[in-house]
Amino acid sequence: MPVVQVQMWEGRTEEQIKEIIKGITDVFVNQGSKPGSVRVLIQEYPKDRWGVGGKPASES
Repeated sequence: MPVVQVQMWEGRTEEQIKEIIKGITDVFVNQGSKPGSVRVLIQEYPKDRWGVGGKPASES
């Protein structure tokens, strides 16, 4: 059972989240997994809680 964790900045619509989940699932289905066996976990973070180059991403 594939489990994929996605960590990304917040701000995407529910429709975009659904497309991400479907796209990731499709990658595994194309490699032989059954759709019901694929798990996708999405964690969204505000840019001020994500560091890039020693600074919050909100300042980049």
